Amino acid sequence: MQFNVPVGFNLSRFHSSWTWRFVLSQSYSTNKATPINGSYSGGGDLKKRILKVVSSGVNPTRSVLENWVDEGRRVCLNELRVFIRQLMKRRRFGPALEILNWMETQHCSQMSPYDYARRQELTVKEHGRIEAERYFESLTSTVSLKAASLPLLHCYVEERSTEKAEAFMLKINKLGLALSPHPFNEMMKLYKATSQYQKVPSVILQMKQNRITLNVLSYNLWMDACGELSGVESAEMVYKEMLSNQNVEVGWSSLATLANIYKKAGLTDKAVLALKTAEKKISNSNHHPYFFLITQYASLKNKDGVHRVWEASKAVNSPITCANYMCILSSLVKLGDMREAERIFVEWESQCRTYDIRVSNILLGGYMRNGSVEKAESLHYHTLEKGGFPNSKTWEILVEGWIRSRQMDKAIDALKSGLPALKHYE
Repeated sequence: MQFNVPVGFNLSRFHSSWTWRFVLSQSYSTNKATPINGSYSGGGDLKKRILKVVSSGVNPTRSVLENWVDEGRRVCLNELRVFIRQLMKRRRFGPALEILNWMETQHCSQMSPYDYARRQELTVKEHGRIEAERYFESLTSTVSLKAASLPLLHCYVEERSTEKAEAFMLKINKLGLALSPHPFNEMMKLYKATSQYQKVPSVILQMKQNRITLNVLSYNLWMDACGELSGVESAEMVYKEMLSNQNVEVGWSSLATLANIYKKAGLTDKAVLALKTAEKKISNSNHHPYFFLITQYASLKNKDGVHRVWEASKAVNSPITCANYMCILSSLVKLGDMREAERIFVEWESQCRTYDIRVSNILLGGYMRNGSVEKAESLHYHTLEKGGFPNSKTWEILVEGWIRSRQMDKAIDALKSGLPALKHYE
């Protein structure tokens, strides 16, 4: 593939839904309005007021709600919950937390478990672990304590704080709050992240002793730990137990976990067979499973699997994202299938609204590693013409490629023109 270079162009001109949210969200219906001080009205206007205050940053969101009620207007809790979700999507955690604080202060009796969980999650994001611990200690009802416990435990897991997580798990066990598989799964994720695989079987034993139902994630984490500790046979025993559990539906993620265990053991044929079975269990609701399997097929150097799953992914009724294109391009470059990578890159370019330099960087890196310096240069000029802004990875690829091909003048020029602009581009 050859990209057209503009005449006289100057190079120097120019980088996660927790399960508990779903579980807790079942505790209330978003279709049922819960009015405060009477019937609900005027939510759209309230939304405008909140967004205006959030944008200006002059007054706290709480003042908008207080003024709204003082004017004799009605507030719907479910409408506020919608506002909170929208604010969180915009990463405006502070204003979202203010709304929940107001809800809890003014109408505590109408707070749902979902509200307490989100309140705790936002506290972690906005103020950190210590404040989240204080909030947990301030709660009194079993419902609120149970709802707020999982986000705090997740915080310990994210921080890799094994000692704190284990102590907190003991505490919620004594309080009778660990009644679902989710806190136990968090502990197993922690042990996996810290390579303490030997502790996972004891978590499973505790779940069985306490008659806590294992879910798909429980089995996947247990299977993965057994693969690390004892090898394939131990993992297969867990998989067979999972198959015999009528309360669990074995899906693509479990088969992908098993395939990864086979791959680590060097059992490529078994890994491919597991992935092919996983393909049959994918629904067409979202792209994530397809691109997870594409990555696994690429790691097995199975080009047919990569192509097959890529084509199957197009059945999903939603746009393929830049992240999805990056996944397929990375896999094809890794397999050395540059021709197909070029074709898919052109496909991405034809429909992208904003030029994401990270996508072209993948093809750029493939060219340089293959010694196709002219193609890399052509692509680089092409991306600049399209409005792409080089980031630090772009310059790193170019400089390394030119150094490798002994074109030191170009490497030095790139360093001079690129490095001062990195702060602007990143």
